[in-house]
Amino acid sequence: MTNNKSLLKKSLPIALAGLILTASVALMSNSGSTEDTRSVRKLTEANFTIDTVAKGLTMPWATAFLPNGDLLVTERVGKLRLVKNGVLDPKEISGLPEVMYKGQGGLLDVTLHPNYASNGWIYISYSSPKAAGEEGDDGGANTALLRAKLKDHALTDVQYLFKAIPNVKANVHFGGRIVFDKKGYVFLSLGERGQKENSQNLSRDQGKVVRLHEDGKIPTDNPFVKTAGARPEIWTYGHRNPQGMTIHPTTGVIWEHEHGPQGGDELNIVQPGKNYGWPVITFGIDYDNSIISKDTAKVGMEQPVIYWKPSIAPCGMTFVTSSKFKEWNGDLLVGSLKFAYLQHLVVKGNKVVSREIMFEKIGRVRDIRQGPDGNIYVVLENSGKIVRISPKA
Repeated sequence: MTNNKSLLKKSLPIALAGLILTASVALMSNSGSTEDTRSVRKLTEANFTIDTVAKGLTMPWATAFLPNGDLLVTERVGKLRLVKNGVLDPKEISGLPEVMYKGQGGLLDVTLHPNYASNGWIYISYSSPKAAGEEGDDGGANTALLRAKLKDHALTDVQYLFKAIPNVKANVHFGGRIVFDKKGYVFLSLGERGQKENSQNLSRDQGKVVRLHEDGKIPTDNPFVKTAGARPEIWTYGHRNPQGMTIHPTTGVIWEHEHGPQGGDELNIVQPGKNYGWPVITFGIDYDNSIISKDTAKVGMEQPVIYWKPSIAPCGMTFVTSSKFKEWNGDLLVGSLKFAYLQHLVVKGNKVVSREIMFEKIGRVRDIRQGPDGNIYVVLENSGKIVRISPKA
């Protein structure tokens, strides 16, 4: 296939070559299955109920379930909100730092510490504007992480844990997903901020997943701690814009998905020190149909578990462990911004063996969480709603 692509590039204009690459159905070397969303089976929805549990939000991005049943919700415009008993509290939560809401930037993910009941820590990611003395472009920004406690309608004990460097003027690709592993480490995904070449640059945080202690300190056993010139917080690199990240319920391994260019969205298993290839290898082409790379594989670079062609613009992801969805236990649910649906990915070991499209036209999905009640909660950006998916009795 690679030789055929090379011949096409030599004999046809770039735009036409790009169209042919987009239309082709590529074969995954590690799964043996085609990844074309047009051939994915559609799941009947007759056995499910969708209820609205919150509305009136402005560009909601993520949600977290508090022990008392309230929902914490981030709005990308820079507001942190509470939903109580299905009603959006009109009073905003104070105490947030300055958030740069511009382009794809703003207030992003929110996650509770695994031991929240005893320590009360809430973790929040956001696009942070350049401060005096920071590296990068004047007027630029990058993704930051803080933790704080909630008292009434205010964040208290705010601690700034990490900020990616350098600050960049571009308004795209902030990443921002937060995940805790079973050993107490916190992981943060970082987009390459529109500068794809820096995904391969270990002296910059762009296009990386970083690993930190819960207090923001850098673990001494991170893979690049002893690499000259490398940022010691880096766990993996070669990512584009990772906006889905979750932990496998039994293996404890972290899975991540990221926005690619046209036909290049990827689902990956995150392993320390690994290079996921962007932009040296990719299954996609650029938005003007030009070729980013002729290579889809290269020695020393990881292959995705699957990729999506055409791109679905994945956002949000969770493994299902609920007894209410017994047949789905261990499977993944992935949201789509582009097609406004969910995908159910059947997972066996480290492979996706089949996929189903669910709830077409549900809305632009930003986040998917399994609630403490075992139901699935979906954050919808365009309608400003959070909906609950539950099986019918």
